[in-house]
Amino acid sequence: MEQLIAFCRPGFETEAGREITDAAAAQGVYGYFEPGNSRGFVIFNLPGPALADTLLARLSIHSLVFVRDWFVVLAEVALPPADRVGAVIDGLKSADAEIPPCARVEIRLPENNSDPDLGNFARKWVSPLSKGLRGAGLLQPDPRADSPARLELLLLGFDRVIAGVSVAGNRARFVSGIPRLRLPASAPSRSALKLEEAWKVFLPPEVELDYLGGGKQAVDLGAAPGGWTWQLVRQGMMVTAVDNGPMNGDLMASGHVEHIEADGYQWRPRRGVDWMVCDIVDHPRRTAALAVDWLNQKLCRYTVFNLKLPMKKRYDEWLICRDILEQGLARTEMNFRIRARHLYHDREEITCFVERLG
Repeated sequence: MEQLIAFCRPGFETEAGREITDAAAAQGVYGYFEPGNSRGFVIFNLPGPALADTLLARLSIHSLVFVRDWFVVLAEVALPPADRVGAVIDGLKSADAEIPPCARVEIRLPENNSDPDLGNFARKWVSPLSKGLRGAGLLQPDPRADSPARLELLLLGFDRVIAGVSVAGNRARFVSGIPRLRLPASAPSRSALKLEEAWKVFLPPEVELDYLGGGKQAVDLGAAPGGWTWQLVRQGMMVTAVDNGPMNGDLMASGHVEHIEADGYQWRPRRGVDWMVCDIVDHPRRTAALAVDWLNQKLCRYTVFNLKLPMKKRYDEWLICRDILEQGLARTEMNFRIRARHLYHDREEITCFVERLG
């Protein structure tokens, strides 16, 4: 039986497991997941006849919301204190599956790892492990070579590792779906990181400037104190910040922001803008309907918005909101692309990105 490791936010294992089970079944691949206790990943079992390669060929990681990243399991290896590198080499050589050419190895830790010694060990282990794997013919000689796959090690402790492989064209841009972002001191709030991460996850890096550059116009609904407005201004955009609350004084002094005191759900611009962003904490179905209204009326071309999910039935609520978006946007002759992800900087919400095509 083949297996996948699917990474998610700790505490969202059930949502990730249900999602990958449903998404795989929709592609004719049937399996089941093993629930875990806030480990930040689930094991998805594929009993056959369709196997992991079939699933990866039919299902893109970018179509999933709660599953941030994944890899195919090759072996689970017990690590002895004396020769951990040798144990990994032996485990991979004895694996039933054929290992595709890999140029490098990535060592991952569970997101909720609280042992700094394990983290230090992982960083120091990369070099001798890579050297040993190359010597054993399990890695290509040149670590910079283009390769169709990458070796993956999920280090669960000093004595246990899950080894696998990820496919170059079907894995997260950032390892485990976690970008390493820093919050500048000038940012009005930590929510600024959510919008920055959304852009890095949803926008193709090679054409990012096409989406963000060129002095675009933007509206930030529920803007105060200005974390998302600050990100828009950093991109050179002129921003209308809509909120009954006060905005950050330094941000207002930039000359790029017009503050309108109004209800973000009720306010509309006189003419369309490039971007509408919304981080209002309200019923997610109301926010989804708001985005549909803006897009269908051509009030924006791109939108990023957060859906605050209830503590219970989070996956079910997302399915309802997805239907609101898909059915609402299908009412016009325009075409749209919808993406959503439970970002690293999100908590109980998921972030959606919709763009009007053509």
